[in-house]
Amino acid sequence: MLNILNHLSATISLPSLWEGLGVGFISQDKAWSLCTVPFMVAFIVFFAIYLLVCRTRKAVMMGYVIAFSLFFAYKANGILMLLLPATAVITWWLTKKMTAYEGWKRKLWLTLIILLTLAPLIYYKYANFLLTTINAIFAGNFALLDIFLPIGISFYTFQAISYSVDVYKRKFTMETSLLEYCFYLTFFPLLMAGPITRAEVLIPQLKEEPSKDKELVYGGLWLIIVGLLKKALIADYIAQYNNWIFDDPTTYSGFENLMGVFGYTLQIYCDFSGYSDMSIGLAAVMGFQLKENFNFPYQSLNMTEFWRRWHIALSTWFRDYVYIPLGGNRKGKFRTYLNSMITMLVSGLWHGASWMFVLWGAIHGVGLVIHKACKSWLDRIPNTIPVRFIAWLITFTYVGFAWIFFRAPNLDNAYAVINQIGTDFSWDYLVPFIKARPMWSVFVFLGLWLHTIRSHDYKWMQHLFIKAPWIVKLIIFLIVMQLVINFRQDNVQPFIYAQF
Repeated sequence: MLNILNHLSATISLPSLWEGLGVGFISQDKAWSLCTVPFMVAFIVFFAIYLLVCRTRKAVMMGYVIAFSLFFAYKANGILMLLLPATAVITWWLTKKMTAYEGWKRKLWLTLIILLTLAPLIYYKYANFLLTTINAIFAGNFALLDIFLPIGISFYTFQAISYSVDVYKRKFTMETSLLEYCFYLTFFPLLMAGPITRAEVLIPQLKEEPSKDKELVYGGLWLIIVGLLKKALIADYIAQYNNWIFDDPTTYSGFENLMGVFGYTLQIYCDFSGYSDMSIGLAAVMGFQLKENFNFPYQSLNMTEFWRRWHIALSTWFRDYVYIPLGGNRKGKFRTYLNSMITMLVSGLWHGASWMFVLWGAIHGVGLVIHKACKSWLDRIPNTIPVRFIAWLITFTYVGFAWIFFRAPNLDNAYAVINQIGTDFSWDYLVPFIKARPMWSVFVFLGLWLHTIRSHDYKWMQHLFIKAPWIVKLIIFLIVMQLVINFRQDNVQPFIYAQF
């Protein structure tokens, strides 16, 4: 505990804290995220006032949270944070206008809403991608635009679209005020990297008083602790070596490249699920319950199951708003396979304005199509432990292989990683590698091994934490903070999904 206090006192000296509360806190901060010291200081101050504000009128509480959410957006995006309230006001007003119409007029309004909502995303995220593609195909020389991609724009754009579509389809019929909608769209735990939350989950909770259920609050604290372990300890620590591999794979052996692939497979899970845990945990501490976003995805036995466990908010969004509108599985096998491929290609493009992400989506689309095509045959295989192990090994290997294209900056780099593994691999590197990078090896091994934990065992551990005395909770939190401090890198690694 003394080490933690010493670190905090060194990190947050009175002059630096004064400066942070002054000039620092009114300027944009590219490193701004849920696990940075400036955010933690800001949240402690915010939460202390929030506890008092919750006792006043609900409108005051929502206005206060919206104000802090816009401050959060400003710290991440600077003046471009104005896109967020503009999107909120425009989509709410247009959706409200849409409800007065039926038939083709209602559909026309929805089309207008979707186009207007997507316009900023298309411009900021895909304008240079389109120009680069045109230049490559037609040997053009269009100059690229000097564009800053607003952090989190993909997430709140999709959240806004889901609200309008659900209202259009009358799946969500609850009367929603502008204040409630702004709270829903700007809620700061969801801004940077989701999870994408449906109106039916959050807005009904705004009609009631924020929950004071201790299990929800302590469960939120548990998720914050788990998220810190995943992101600030494991993901950030192992990221440095993974970056070396993908920056220049030919300078490392095939075994070292394979370890880099394993490392990134764990890093992206811990990074994104860690953010989701902290996001859901912060909301729970404030009295709002959100749905889980990851459910031990690396336990999956096939690609379909993987996408039911990985980034659940996004996969269900694409299922409901892309796959099903395309026809889903209702128009024959060929259309089912085609719809799966299209959905995954769009998903890949959503992740980033690069053909590498499209290729990653195509690889997952092929995996889904193969599983769907073989499902009737696979269902006849006995569900024995050896069969389950083989199914898991194939799925995990395929997912890890696809991550190469997700992480590599270009196709040549991805090919170099694969080529090194295929032509320069030797188990002789195992012992020297572990001796050279013992903590990296321990973190990767433990991170992957923890995926063997059964879901109900995890819930049991969470329940023990919730029921434990407050002193035990405090000790656990201090231990986690000490580990994060001891193994921290020079710079906090940015959240991988924040760039999407």
